[in-house]
Amino acid sequence: MTSLSVEMLAADAAEPITSAGNAQLGIAVLAGIAVIVLLITKLKMHAFLALTIGSLALGSFAGAAPADTIASFTAGLGSTVAGVGVLIALGAILGKLLADSGGADQVVDTILAKASGRAMPWAMVLIASIIGLPLFFEVGIVLMIPVVLLVAKRGNYSLMRIGIPALAGLSVMHGLIPPHPGPLVAIDALDANLGVTLALGVLVAIPTVIIAGPVFSRYAARWVDIKPPENMIPQRPSEDLDRRPSFGATLGTILLPVVLMLLNALVEIVVDNPENGLQKVTMVIGSPLIALLAAVLVGMFTLGRAAGFTKDRLAGTVEKSLAPIAGILLIVGAGGGFKQTLIDAGVGQMILDFSENWSIPALLLGWLIAVAIRLATGSATVATISAAGLVAPLAADMSTSHAALLVLAVGAGSLFFSHVNDAGFWLVKEYFGMNVGQTVKTWSVMETIISVVAMAFILLLSLLL
Repeated sequence: MTSLSVEMLAADAAEPITSAGNAQLGIAVLAGIAVIVLLITKLKMHAFLALTIGSLALGSFAGAAPADTIASFTAGLGSTVAGVGVLIALGAILGKLLADSGGADQVVDTILAKASGRAMPWAMVLIASIIGLPLFFEVGIVLMIPVVLLVAKRGNYSLMRIGIPALAGLSVMHGLIPPHPGPLVAIDALDANLGVTLALGVLVAIPTVIIAGPVFSRYAARWVDIKPPENMIPQRPSEDLDRRPSFGATLGTILLPVVLMLLNALVEIVVDNPENGLQKVTMVIGSPLIALLAAVLVGMFTLGRAAGFTKDRLAGTVEKSLAPIAGILLIVGAGGGFKQTLIDAGVGQMILDFSENWSIPALLLGWLIAVAIRLATGSATVATISAAGLVAPLAADMSTSHAALLVLAVGAGSLFFSHVNDAGFWLVKEYFGMNVGQTVKTWSVMETIISVVAMAFILLLSLLL
């Protein structure tokens, strides 16, 4: 097929692919999601394949021509990967530099040296939040778990008193704060302002992580009072290094992209003139691509060179960081394809039609849809991408701040009650040596608290802004 014909198919995909009624579309959505759930949970199929098959099933149930469904799916996959694929790659490189150079250890050791006793849970949530800014959730867990186990063992703490704050910090960053994949895709789908979303996300994240982390950990430690399993305490990741980056340099590198994006948002609000020279500069350096690229380039010196990395080792670190994200890119891309299939089938308009007759605020509707998909699929990213596609029409007439809050509402809903169909559930269970019941009473309840508390603060902000 020529590139011209592909472009024509993509253009055609922007039009509705079916004229099915709302009842048929509703059944098609439920059937498509059911196919994805069954493939992931029962057949243990990779989420990329499940989303691809589910998208085709959705189009078929909606009565669309197969060619139109394929065009919608491929157009959505392509635009999603084009929009966030490079950002995911840059985030992976920065995370790998942080881990391999010992920079993460440096942040951990510095903060823990100044914390003890009752302050330790607060230190853990701070560490996890900082580490979780540039890292994917799974990478953050792998990086933080050894620290959690070591701190709990050396300080003779209950594992839940130390572990829940760390998990809360990572989870909140993953669900609410760009440049994590879910929030980025939702920002793109809802045409929200990234800087404003980031700023409001931080406002929501701070009280949420306090309540779900240090506060809830007191109760979690009473419900499940366990010690760290001896066989799960691994070697720390950077013990083979002769030297490590300084605390200041590491922290500065981690926060650089966040600062650049927030600066862009601040200038945009204060200046509000696209022709202004300062705003033109901040629009470039504050774009996610440039901000993350700058952090990676700076990190090669402040992290890699500071740890004594040679040029070959730096190149090897970058190369090794890219291979593990292939699956993430495919899942995110297929999620974008599923989202576009939903939109082109007219499901977004169906939701809009229904919402006009419901007395449910748009923010709450976005949260509820994300909750339903999260419970069904177990994937926060799939829930965010799919829910953002469904509520996209609702954002068309929203203000900048409320569009950003809708992104956060979808992200909060995507974290609701992690259970047995979520890979993170099993990761936490195995690392902490818990049974299924203990994991539900701690990890699952913590995720639900994050989702509900974050939504409460989002609704509060919607009244103030």
